[in-house]
Amino acid sequence: METMRLLLVLSLLCPLVSGYSERDRAHDLMSKYPLIDGHNDLALQLRILHDNRLSQIDLHNVSKVATDITRLQAGHVQAQMFAVYVMCGAQEKDAVRLTLEQIDVVRRMCTEYQDFELVTSAQELKNSEMRHKIACLISVEGGHSIDSSLPALRMFYQLGVRSMALTHTCNTPWAESSSKVYNVYQQHNNSLTHFGKAVVDEMNRLGMIVDLSHTSWDTAGAVLKHSKAPIIFSHSSSHSICNHSRNVPDWLLQELKKNRGLIMVNLHNNFISCRDDANISHVADHFDHIKNVIGAESLGIGGDFEGAISFPQGLEDVSKYPALIQELLLRNWTENDLADVLRRNFLRVFEEVEGVRDKLRVNKPSEVQIPIKEVQNPCRLVLRPPDRRGLPSDQTPSSRADQRPTDLIILALVLLLQRLLKME
Repeated sequence: METMRLLLVLSLLCPLVSGYSERDRAHDLMSKYPLIDGHNDLALQLRILHDNRLSQIDLHNVSKVATDITRLQAGHVQAQMFAVYVMCGAQEKDAVRLTLEQIDVVRRMCTEYQDFELVTSAQELKNSEMRHKIACLISVEGGHSIDSSLPALRMFYQLGVRSMALTHTCNTPWAESSSKVYNVYQQHNNSLTHFGKAVVDEMNRLGMIVDLSHTSWDTAGAVLKHSKAPIIFSHSSSHSICNHSRNVPDWLLQELKKNRGLIMVNLHNNFISCRDDANISHVADHFDHIKNVIGAESLGIGGDFEGAISFPQGLEDVSKYPALIQELLLRNWTENDLADVLRRNFLRVFEEVEGVRDKLRVNKPSEVQIPIKEVQNPCRLVLRPPDRRGLPSDQTPSSRADQRPTDLIILALVLLLQRLLKME
């Protein structure tokens, strides 16, 4: 008994004597296994604060935000999924244009700064670590950005997008949001429509990661059953710890485990403590619970910096991630489990998504189109000849050259008939 007490005392004193603390251990671990962060809205803040004018700022040190190159490096963030987000108010309007502009600003910042490197594959992500670069991945946040168009989805992929959240705070015509902020496209017992399944299928074929953060639980459950590839919740936490609708319940976590997918814990106070304030211990509670339910192999980190207002004390910006790892070490998480959480789990999911893509390579691009009655978008042009009877007189064709051959024949017959009647 005395021997056990002596060993316990020595175990507590050794870090003090050697000077090697849990903080040092956390930094060393993150140096070996630097973080892949699943969600950051810096591009949104660049638009709000600087109108996407990168020439006006230095991304090494940016004020009024929680993310810049200096702090990413201090927080051992080796890869960042940058969200391309446009407001739900752009749905049925110019969402595609706005999304293209946000893709442009992410591509620019990740190619104009030598510390960044734009990557589009799991292998490129690994290579960027060896080159000591911060890898940039592009994710579209909200299916309204594709305007219910599979060709638009494919073009986003060509521009480097490798993940898309199916909804944001608004429903799309084909998938349901967890939020009730916008009263649009209300689904009735059909949380993932036929076209919604076609979107998931095409993302599987392309090798684009399906993101279920912001979707309703019913939509998430339907996607988990339908998808051939693992999916992610890029920035969601545990509903059992904080019962917010944006968080994931245990039954859905079990479905996620079957899918071999990943939940990347969100750090926003309202999703962590269900209050306006939180601390690192509250965040660690989410990790502990999810680990107990489905294991550390299904966990990651998706901070949601720049997309939310308040963050836990001690986790105020991206430089503070080592403090979270230190807390998990103090809770007896193994270094192997934390290596999985920090990067290996995401790499596995990305590689498996690409593996499904390779198996589906023989499949042609999908030509499924959403029925026009499901979109109900007054700004959506239907390509068909206009009804000339409804046109104003100043918009009707004024010359015979503008008329089709059949129109000219009819006109000639009318003139001939008028002449015959006069002759009588």
